[in-house]
Amino acid sequence: MRKKERYEKVIAWFKENVPVAETELHYKNPFELLVAVILSAQCTDKRVNMITPNLLHDYPNAEAMGLASPEVIYEYIKSVSYPNNKAKHLVGMAQKLEKDYKGEVPSTLDDLLALPGVGRKTANVIQSVVFNKAAMAVDTHVFRVSHRLGLVSEDCKTPYSVEIELTKNIPDELIPIAHHWLILHGRYVCVSRKPKCEVCGLQPFCDYALKNKL
Repeated sequence: MRKKERYEKVIAWFKENVPVAETELHYKNPFELLVAVILSAQCTDKRVNMITPNLLHDYPNAEAMGLASPEVIYEYIKSVSYPNNKAKHLVGMAQKLEKDYKGEVPSTLDDLLALPGVGRKTANVIQSVVFNKAAMAVDTHVFRVSHRLGLVSEDCKTPYSVEIELTKNIPDELIPIAHHWLILHGRYVCVSRKPKCEVCGLQPFCDYALKNKL
């Protein structure tokens, strides 16, 4: 199957079967989402959603969080992965937001990457979810599912190379939802160790399924 045809079939299947796909992180505004995404690195959304209500109740904006110390923030987030680093990043991020952006979350990749604790994946999530830009955040789920389906070649060995390939082949207006299609499919169906191929509607045009004669 040619790559163009595979993309068309995969997109058509998702459009029909998963018309609504969005982040599972709970948030009310861009600042809350930025905090949640920073906390979610190598940590489940479920765990993050347990932590953010108390944290954001007491530190609801950049001004408040920027005045806190990492040691205080640590006590709120100590059950996530790498809490020491994330506490420092959250305080630093909040201080820079307040100092350079009047407390508002910026919309451009460069400005987002200038914030402590924000890498390309986090910046792309914010661009996509908050600003509806054609930015593809590549986490472990997106990376795995893209390769298994055959949307990207085996030569794509880095998240950035996967991002470039996906954004080249998916229409711009679909990239924000396609990001969630791939994440949710990887989280619940195309799981890491034992993919649930028997219940996967993408099986007829999945490279992994075809190679394994499923």
